[in-house]
Amino acid sequence: MKDEEFYKRQTLVGVGEGVYAPSKIPEKIGIYKIESLLNKGGMSLLYLAVDPDTREPITIKALSQEYLAHSEIVERFLQEAAIIELANHPNIVKLYGHGKWEGGLYIAMEFIQGISLREMILQQAMSLRRALEVVLQIAHALAHLHSHGIIHRDLKPENILLTNMGGVKVIDFGIAAFYVEEAVEAKKGKKRMMGTPAYMSPEQQADPRNVTVASDIYSLGIITYELVLGKLSYGVIHLSLMPKGLQKILGKAMQPKVADRYEDIIDFIEDISAYLGSDEWKRELRGSDYLGELNESLKEAQLMFIPKAPLWPGIEVASASNHNVTLSTIYCDFFEKKSGAYSIVLAQSLVAGIEGLLHMAILRGMLRTLALYIEDPKLLISALNDELIKEGKDYSYSLSYLTLFPREGRFSYISCGYSPLWYLPFQTEIPRKLSADNMALGITTPYDALAVDANFNVGDSIILHAFQAIRSISVFDIESDESEFLEALKENRYLPSKTQVEAIFRKIVKKEKEHFERPITLIGLERIS
Repeated sequence: MKDEEFYKRQTLVGVGEGVYAPSKIPEKIGIYKIESLLNKGGMSLLYLAVDPDTREPITIKALSQEYLAHSEIVERFLQEAAIIELANHPNIVKLYGHGKWEGGLYIAMEFIQGISLREMILQQAMSLRRALEVVLQIAHALAHLHSHGIIHRDLKPENILLTNMGGVKVIDFGIAAFYVEEAVEAKKGKKRMMGTPAYMSPEQQADPRNVTVASDIYSLGIITYELVLGKLSYGVIHLSLMPKGLQKILGKAMQPKVADRYEDIIDFIEDISAYLGSDEWKRELRGSDYLGELNESLKEAQLMFIPKAPLWPGIEVASASNHNVTLSTIYCDFFEKKSGAYSIVLAQSLVAGIEGLLHMAILRGMLRTLALYIEDPKLLISALNDELIKEGKDYSYSLSYLTLFPREGRFSYISCGYSPLWYLPFQTEIPRKLSADNMALGITTPYDALAVDANFNVGDSIILHAFQAIRSISVFDIESDESEFLEALKENRYLPSKTQVEAIFRKIVKKEKEHFERPITLIGLERIS
């Protein structure tokens, strides 16, 4: 059998084929309202749901109906819920509830906005420091599991998520096991493939019943190798490609014999931490590591350009962005006016890369200063344009400036460059596109901005988006972006604002993977009182 074929073998032989896919998405599972289908797994379906109390998005994992009569699969499904409930750790997915519903069994878990470690490895390499920081977070999750007598048994990049805020979450405990249970199962003489071959230790491949904490450590060794290398290994390891200081650590983590391997994940954590704090690590930095660290530092700095959504009375504000994936030149901000109005800005530099990021820092400083003194939106935009022109540099920006006047039940919208707004009046089927045709900022003066006004009543919604239109080289590209967005908007028309924005964002990213290569930001607002 070829390595590629071995790598692609199923986690559980004999199951997972022909998974049941419901023709209709259930309205509720347990107490949770179902919004959409996220994914179809080997034996289960993942749904996006909303907690009725907090209105926060959550993930529902429902066991496929065709496996409800399979006692062993049901037992493992229930055990997965028990393991997640026991494993309360910031680097492990959280459990919110589990139980029975009319369609079978379900687990309600934390919804995580981010990408898998596998996707990250395929898209871009990490610096050595960042790779080892991620490894340490995974290792701490394992330490917590092992201290509770739990072996993951299927640790791989697909089962590790990087959150939008740069954190790590270990997921998928479908074949995780307790030490005692494995001892009992071994006595029964059961033997079948459980795990993912490319990340399984030799003893796990030989006999899935014969696993210990050392088996998880072996899997983490493979993952560490791939993160540092910046490529998937497909089971082929060449330690000579690793920095010398890591070769000894990874060599011990991936020893074929359990007796020669790390006995405890804490020892692995100590060695990685010691290496990170040593002069040896600094000497072994590659040229790409310096560039990688610079890029990661810039990504951290750009977080100031995408602040958290504010808590405004009577208005629900939500946002979604993939700024953790690529260097973004998008800036958004939120202002409370003395008059009781609220303003939202969404802007992007017409220059990409680091230079564009610096341009956005200049725009942010100017806008925040002017917003302190100028209430009128049109006067503010005109003054901002004048200041950009005074800089005497080729700074130009596409910008959306939305001002809500709750007391008057209206909003005013100014769009400079290609920056549309989508307006969804309460109980209407067709979203309205509003766009005032103003020139991009920083090009010419004087600047007399045109504004579009509309009602903003209880139940009305607004969505702003930035798709880096400057990178679209034709009208067709821009129209294609809008078509995808509008389709996603119509499908999720009646969701709460936060859930709606996240659902639209996921659909856009999922439909065209190249969108991970460019910044995408969505801002949604709903008047709730």
